Amino acid sequence: MALILNPLTKISHSIAAYSGSQKSLMPVNYLIRCRLSTGDTREHLKHTRGSTDVHGRNENKVAQRVEMFKSMESWIESTVLPLLKPIEKSWQPHDFLPDSSLEDGEYFERVKELREMARELPDEYLVILVGAMITEEALPSYQMGINNLDAINDVTCCSPNPWARWLRGWSAEENRHGDLLNKYLYLSGRTDMKQIEKTIQYLIGCGISLNFNDDTHLGVIYTSFQERATSISHGNAARLAMHYGDKNLAQICGIIAADEKRHETAYAKIVEKLFEVDPDYTILAFADMMKKKISMPGRLMYDGYNDNLFANYSAVAQRLGIYTTNDYADVLDFLIKRWNVEKLSGLSSKAQEAQDYVCNLTPKIRRLEERAQARAKEAPAIPFSWIFHRQVKL
Repeated sequence: MALILNPLTKISHSIAAYSGSQKSLMPVNYLIRCRLSTGDTREHLKHTRGSTDVHGRNENKVAQRVEMFKSMESWIESTVLPLLKPIEKSWQPHDFLPDSSLEDGEYFERVKELREMARELPDEYLVILVGAMITEEALPSYQMGINNLDAINDVTCCSPNPWARWLRGWSAEENRHGDLLNKYLYLSGRTDMKQIEKTIQYLIGCGISLNFNDDTHLGVIYTSFQERATSISHGNAARLAMHYGDKNLAQICGIIAADEKRHETAYAKIVEKLFEVDPDYTILAFADMMKKKISMPGRLMYDGYNDNLFANYSAVAQRLGIYTTNDYADVLDFLIKRWNVEKLSGLSSKAQEAQDYVCNLTPKIRRLEERAQARAKEAPAIPFSWIFHRQVKL
């Protein structure tokens, strides 16, 4: 979930303004959106390949880093893979939903209880819950992006390499999140599931540009940030669900947040190890990732109506306190401390510049929170197709 710090939340301003009364021309806008994603990637490739003094993207140095990651395989085996839970001991979506094997009467009674609790959820909360679910459901795009990183590069999709096994195990655990939220929303009867399903198909079909350029350093730094951010947002969603009286949903969001926290721990450990074995390149990659800003996975959302859907959804999340600019700054501040970035020493001059940039970034981000709050006071209400085009204030 990203907000104003991701400039691509404003992507639609170059396409078309939102119109709640007229459906967008399709597939034109959708194709433009997908082309913009491709354009992001091409521009980043051009930038990165022309910046060998920053990233060292030449064949010899890339090969050296791939060898470095290969040397970490036994460490991944002993330190990271154990953070995956055995499947037989893992929760499954069915554990938190009415048991479909029950007799009709009892099953429908359980569904009725779920619907009664969900009835008090306000529309603005439903918008952020749907947006979170759609982002989770686009897992195939994320897995493909990370699978192409130079240290993983699992062309068979079934490699016994510890890095590849971690990726598949992580993806398998993440897959349950979208499944659970999707089924909950279906049973609640509060949302337009066909519109939601269309949005998911649009998002997966459009793909995703994460600006990694196959660089594993960038990939694991991004995912460390993203997993912590998602843990925070799901945790806040759990808190609000409890406030609205839906204890079942609070438990659902809470268990997902716990998963994200465990995954954050894994990726943060990997980056911590990279700072230990390759501090110069790791701090350069960290600074590069923050300069591009953490582009959130769902930023190319589209529902067939609203070209500015992700920005609108993000604005609602900001206003409700689900994920805010201050949360973004908190995540960055946490990772700087977790990785002892301020205490790095013996760096090259360029790495020192990167270190200074990262360590001085948080105050600048926090100043944007005031602007976000000022904008929120003047924001209009717009319809969301996910909730049958009912209006929600941004």
